[in-house]
Amino acid sequence: MAPQKNYRSARFKKFLERHFFRIYEINRKYATPRYKMTRSVGIILLVLRLYLLFLICILIYKFITLINP
Repeated sequence: MAPQKNYRSARFKKFLERHFFRIYEINRKYATPRYKMTRSVGIILLVLRLYLLFLICILIYKFITLINP
């Protein structure tokens, strides 16, 4: 039974390496932007990120208050 377990773990390891390598290639391809971003666009994106974090904090707070009344 041990050789079959090693075979399965080796197949699973190859599967993970293959798929994570694809993700790595995609991330490397899009790591540098192709277009020049103006200062106003950068500020707007920063504001949107902060707004998203704010919304996530509100959701977490609401979840916690529902659990612990």
